[in-house]
Amino acid sequence: MAEDKPTAAFVLSLIGGIFVLLVGIFEAVVGAYFLAFLGAVGAVVLFLGVVWGLLMIVGAVMMYVKPEQHTVWGIIVVVFSIVSWYPTLGGFFIGFILGLIGGILGLTFKPSAHATQSGTAPPS
Repeated sequence: MAEDKPTAAFVLSLIGGIFVLLVGIFEAVVGAYFLAFLGAVGAVVLFLGVVWGLLMIVGAVMMYVKPEQHTVWGIIVVVFSIVSWYPTLGGFFIGFILGLIGGILGLTFKPSAHATQSGTAPPS
């Protein structure tokens, strides 16, 4: 029997994280040319977009790999989706929306009754 996992939450969070990561990488590459104008603060901001995207992707993967901890990873995805607004505009808004929906789905995920009772004998 297949194990119950938050697949929709995983897919949406993963795609949202990829959008945020790609926009973060784009901004870091383009921003490298303007780094002389931005200074050290600009370098940190450009780097944060990449970090937030990676953390969203890690949260999505861990939500799928460890479905019993779906609440923790759902919170992580939601938080970094919201935080991604500052450096990457939420991955052109698409990453923010997908990450937010995926994180909320991860938070509200409920495994089926068969997944919670696997390995136990039926009552006699």
